[in-house]
Amino acid sequence: MTHPPAPALPPRRPIRELPDELISQIAAGEVVERPASVVRELVDNALDAGATHITLRLQAGGVRLISVEDNGCGILRSELPHALKRHATSKIASLADLESVGTMGFRGEALAAICSIAEVSLLTRVDTHEEPHGWLLDGRSGELQPTARAPGTTVEVRELFFATPARRKFLKTDATELAHCIEAVRRHALARPDVGFAIWHDGKLVAQWRAVAGGGIDALRQRLADVLGEDFVQQAVAVDWPVNAPVVDSADGAQRLRVWGFAGVPDAARSRADWQFAYVNGRYVRDKVITHAARSAYEDVLHGHRQPVYALFISLDPTRVDVNVHPTKIEVRFRDSREVHQGVHHAVEAALAVPRSGATPEPAPVAPAPAWAPPARQAPFFFAPREAEVGHRVSDVGALWGQAPAAPAAASGLAAALPVRAEPVEASAPPQQPLPPGEWPLGRAIAQLQGVYILAENAHGLVVVDMHAAHERIVYERLKQQLDDQQVASQPLLIPATFSATPDEVATAESCAEVLATLGLEVTALSIKTLAVRAVPTTLAQGDPVELARSVLAELGQHEASTVVQRARNELLATMACHGAVRANRRLTLDEMNALLRQMEVTERSDQCNHGRPTWRQMGMKELDALFLRGR
Repeated sequence: MTHPPAPALPPRRPIRELPDELISQIAAGEVVERPASVVRELVDNALDAGATHITLRLQAGGVRLISVEDNGCGILRSELPHALKRHATSKIASLADLESVGTMGFRGEALAAICSIAEVSLLTRVDTHEEPHGWLLDGRSGELQPTARAPGTTVEVRELFFATPARRKFLKTDATELAHCIEAVRRHALARPDVGFAIWHDGKLVAQWRAVAGGGIDALRQRLADVLGEDFVQQAVAVDWPVNAPVVDSADGAQRLRVWGFAGVPDAARSRADWQFAYVNGRYVRDKVITHAARSAYEDVLHGHRQPVYALFISLDPTRVDVNVHPTKIEVRFRDSREVHQGVHHAVEAALAVPRSGATPEPAPVAPAPAWAPPARQAPFFFAPREAEVGHRVSDVGALWGQAPAAPAAASGLAAALPVRAEPVEASAPPQQPLPPGEWPLGRAIAQLQGVYILAENAHGLVVVDMHAAHERIVYERLKQQLDDQQVASQPLLIPATFSATPDEVATAESCAEVLATLGLEVTALSIKTLAVRAVPTTLAQGDPVELARSVLAELGQHEASTVVQRARNELLATMACHGAVRANRRLTLDEMNALLRQMEVTERSDQCNHGRPTWRQMGMKELDALFLRGR
């Protein structure tokens, strides 16, 4: 068998310094990927100059022309010859400055890199009496000449990649490049509501966001509505962590970690992660620590592989974050990434925990109810009732709340968990009047549909509740609270429940005995093929112990090592809660339904079940009127 000849060695080349122009073109390959890269760098400079309004003008998606105009402080004539040189900047002057960068730009290489691959001109004027006019600098020749201009700076970049035509072949269509340029400006606009932005393309205004007066969370809310749409704000909750904490640490004077912004509710999740905006000290970044922390905060409430939406701003001492990681400055490195991860996770989790049922919008006017009373009945309406299936009775779940047995005359079970004002309707009862605004956000129960849904009336119209999903979340949150407090009570079984087990189930029961005990379960091996359930959580004592043990062992088998139990804990508790929740097709009394609604209003994350599906929906009077063409 013959082998191909070895490749000939290339001729030896001497080591030598590269020319400055080639060095700049190499740097441009790192900094300038497409027109949007130039836009990002120039807008960074405009913001650092204190601009309050920035105008971007483009031609052919930014390939023919990129012009960024600002009303910032401008550049002195004496500094202009240095403005387009490599590693020339006003942002830093020492290593200490580099380790505590507080500006958007600082590397001093972007303009020089852009000049090496495009035609650049710079028009600027400072607002001083010493320089009553502006100056125009030609980037190619270095020629400087006086010209008229208001205070500020305009940077024009023409014929991008004219000096490196091979790079131009990798660009997409004008429409695609324009979309990337708009996205670059949009990211800046979200972080700076106090600055106005306008984008023109081929002489047409394609986007404009006016400066927002004031500041703080209200200004951000308005800018988010302007840039991302009113729906984003309507389907988002404010994030502010830690609450009412001082900005500066009293011990060392360092700036404390703060996380604020808006996080979209689970219903607003998208199929792509294209509406996830994270900022560190005002700089848009893509960071795995922040992304993972935010995503983990949605684990309990997000369905399937949907992606959350958010605009989060992380503020911390500049010395605790390294922004000099990537030439484009889009990546950062935290000194204490665990602190940042926990901060973002807790901030988003706390914001999402508040049930939206407790903060419903102002209701539409509701017409008075007609003078009609339903026929006499001892229980709520049922539509197509079926034989009840196996599952817990709601009256059995009173133990979840640790309540003492109710008196015979009082409502039992879940209804006894908290005060209920609903009463059974009798034939002589007067008609129910509309609920006043602000009372009982989820309203009062009026019926049960097919043994699955609870129908309730509130001040806004009709509320439809998935009773199993809602109760599953309530049980789940209670279990989490008990486990956090190390108070998961275990109830021994009078007669152990035995079942045939697979080798994997036996191995998991033996290796995870401590974990099972933490969850209130005691499962021991009687033989190599038999397991016995000797104790179960007190809150789930009425359930099927074998089914519960099998489900938990299956979950533990997937996660195996106890090192991941902390992350798997919620999934295990979700499985347990599913078995403890009231089943579908179970008839409930009005008192039981109302008690479930009241418990939902005070339970964290009760808007979604453990699997991320919604637990309730609101149909307003306008929607109902539209169904019946009222007012047309």
